[in-house]
Amino acid sequence: MAKKQQDNSPELQVASGDGEPVQPGKDRKFVEALSRGLDVLRAFSQGSVILGNQDIARITGLPKPTVSRMTYTLTKLGYLGYNQQLEKYQLSSGVLALGYAYVSNLKVRQLAKPYMDEFARQTNMSVGLTCRDRLHMIYVENRLPPEATLLRMDIGLKLPMSTTSAGRAYYCAISDPARKLIDDAMAKKYGEKWPVIKEGLDQAMEDYREHGFCLSLGDWDRNINSAGVPIHLQDGTTMVLTCAAPSYLVPGDKLRDSYAHQLAMLARDIESLGV
Repeated sequence: MAKKQQDNSPELQVASGDGEPVQPGKDRKFVEALSRGLDVLRAFSQGSVILGNQDIARITGLPKPTVSRMTYTLTKLGYLGYNQQLEKYQLSSGVLALGYAYVSNLKVRQLAKPYMDEFARQTNMSVGLTCRDRLHMIYVENRLPPEATLLRMDIGLKLPMSTTSAGRAYYCAISDPARKLIDDAMAKKYGEKWPVIKEGLDQAMEDYREHGFCLSLGDWDRNINSAGVPIHLQDGTTMVLTCAAPSYLVPGDKLRDSYAHQLAMLARDIESLGV
């Protein structure tokens, strides 16, 4: 009998929304088949918009026969579409419907919009609202100054937690045990690059403790400077408010000495709305 395969990838271990590690082999309530199906859907967020079963098996580490059953089922349910000419799959409208339902019902997004618009107008920066997805941060809102055409971060865009101001602010705002899980997962994911990434996270912790915000000055993109501040919602969720601009428009010292402090005050104003 074939040995049952378990997904012990570092990202799965930190996927739980309650801050506890996911341990499929030890959690009797955990539905592994559902987890595998969702991992198949997540494979499409790795950069390619159209994938075959072999591509998905390589990305997820799942056996190809398992992937074939999952893609067949997800196609029947309307979450994947099948391109007969290419013999490959792509996300379908069922996934969009779920994402839209989440974003449209996000109360903080609706209430924060006018505050974000005003901040964008005053600073000429892009202002975003992000939430966590495993080792990434996802934009659920992005507001731009009236005439800006740069740094348009579309809703649903994923950014690495490790080097962005959004990810660093989230990392600094969570509990020590949850942060340890993320450290372990990042160490496995980044390997020999981890010590340099950890230095950036440690510096972010110092900035957060002293100023209440985190920075990414060319760390994610050498041409972009950004700041991030966590927002704690009443339901216990932590999101992150960000501002970003090309470094030639907003140099690091201007961001650190002025705009990042204003962003921290804006985050507190949004929290006071009782969301």
